[in-house]
Amino acid sequence: QVQLVESGGGLVQPGGSLKLSCTASGGTLNSYNIGWFRQAPGKEREGVSAIASSDDSTYYIKSVEGRFTISRDSAKNTVYLQMNSLKPEDTAVYYCATDPVINGTPRDWDADSYGQGTQVIVSS
Repeated sequence: QVQLVESGGGLVQPGGSLKLSCTASGGTLNSYNIGWFRQAPGKEREGVSAIASSDDSTYYIKSVEGRFTISRDSAKNTVYLQMNSLKPEDTAVYYCATDPVINGTPRDWDADSYGQGTQVIVSS
């Protein structure tokens, strides 16, 4: 079982950008579907985006579509989440996870294994 490590979070002003990274120890991410999830203070964790292992096809929830981009660099064993035009409501701890299951609403998403998370704060 791979262990996931997220990085790249921080404090950014509304309208700004951040790029999150998800790397793995103990194995390669290339054979996994990978998802990004987030949990805002006082709220349930929700799915944000996913990328398939077979063809790198991508999926986004509506609230981030057009602003976030998920991508994979197989040579670096890393999955990224580029976040642009950030809004205060994007503030959350962001997690990457293996083999996400996309169910119903974003809060219905599930996954097999999560990293420890990286904090993103969008505030002026």
